[in-house]
Amino acid sequence: MDADGVATSIAACWRDEIIPELERYIAIPALSPSFDADWAATGHIEAAIQQVSAWIESRPVVGATVEVQRLPGRTPLIVVEVEPFGMGVPAGDDPSTVVLYGHLDKQPEMTGWKDGLGPWTPVRDGDRLYGRGGADDGYAAFASLAAIEAVQACGGSHGRCLLLIEASEESGSPDLMHHLDALGDRLGDVGLLVCLDSGCATYDTMWLTTSLRGLVEATLRVDVIAEGWHSGMASGLVPSSFRLARILLDRIEDSATGAVLVAAANADIPPHRVAEAGAMAELLGGTGEDFGLIGDLQLMAEDPAQGLLARTWRPALSVVGAEGLPPVASAGNVLRPFTALKLSLRLPPSASSEAAAAELVGLLSSDPPLQASVSVDDVECADGWDAADLSPWLAEALNDSALRRFGQPMQLFGEGGSIPFIAMLGGMFPEAQFVVTGVLGPESNAHGPNEFLHVAYAEKLTGCIADILDAEATRPRT
Repeated sequence: MDADGVATSIAACWRDEIIPELERYIAIPALSPSFDADWAATGHIEAAIQQVSAWIESRPVVGATVEVQRLPGRTPLIVVEVEPFGMGVPAGDDPSTVVLYGHLDKQPEMTGWKDGLGPWTPVRDGDRLYGRGGADDGYAAFASLAAIEAVQACGGSHGRCLLLIEASEESGSPDLMHHLDALGDRLGDVGLLVCLDSGCATYDTMWLTTSLRGLVEATLRVDVIAEGWHSGMASGLVPSSFRLARILLDRIEDSATGAVLVAAANADIPPHRVAEAGAMAELLGGTGEDFGLIGDLQLMAEDPAQGLLARTWRPALSVVGAEGLPPVASAGNVLRPFTALKLSLRLPPSASSEAAAAELVGLLSSDPPLQASVSVDDVECADGWDAADLSPWLAEALNDSALRRFGQPMQLFGEGGSIPFIAMLGGMFPEAQFVVTGVLGPESNAHGPNEFLHVAYAEKLTGCIADILDAEATRPRT
């Protein structure tokens, strides 16, 4: 395959096609179903589905078929099937499939966007394309097609490819397994999965994700009275719902240290992952992010290697939402009727999310303090993932591609986020190889304000995907 030709083809596609399409996509407020219960009526997810699938259909990719798979009550799935191409393994000689994965649903707007920026306002500033969803993960569909197109245009080869773009990932992918079941035999024997929904620690080379944390989400609610009462009359006698919620949280987290007290949410860290974190900390000279800490705030781990393990292999509890609390400016002296807290419990890659969820619900709901009315609802869980060793051909291909496209060796790191699809497919195809990577690097701020896509990095990463597709097709078969 003509490596320079691949770079030229991809650069032109990004400049002339992908950037304008991503700007259109960013402008669509395609909130994930967890944040837009009426998503079907709202129509924003459908608008994104139509835009992305129409662009894919317009591309000159040989042997490609595009469809939108629809299931009752579920978000749609874009399915792109591309027949084997080139001088690699002939069709039928090797039945394995390369799955390329992405999603187009988005997180909510959030506050704190800089002047001139906004979640649905695409703004290009040098290498940065600001706006919600460009980096997480709207670019994936476009980059995947551009890589396949470049392979075909530059004398390369690829095996059977199946591109899957879902629309419920930011809600924990509740619809995806139903779609995989509906695909049935069309999935084929998945030999390689390419996922572009992860991150990178720097923008100067390709980073391969070696692990992902799992996740348990739940809403804890404590009700004490039917309506608000003057605090001068009720406080001191009627218990505060916030205090009772705090007592319950102390059952699952040590508030002094942040240690998670849910036994099933803890797991031993494999020695090779400890060594990996140490090497990454030395390479980065720290943890890779300063997080914009306010004042003299101290991190929960002083040693950089331990800090990396804390956000990739240790559980952590966050309260990510609340109800029942009025804004400070309009809060009166009232004992509130209830407190509801949305909990996000990140899990080690090897922990069972179902076991952790069951234990968490039990700890929060049993023996309520002062016999308060306590509920734990909206429980969602997703397993993490710990990568198996790379096959020699893939390790060599990845490193060669990183050297070719970035001039730097490939690097490995664990990621603190969750991608439910990886664990799903890993369970279905335990022998498959995984290339999990992405563009969520320093300051890119996925899920938060001022999210941006690093365009130059994404373009080079697209070249790496083309290299991997060609290497997979031409690798030695036993």
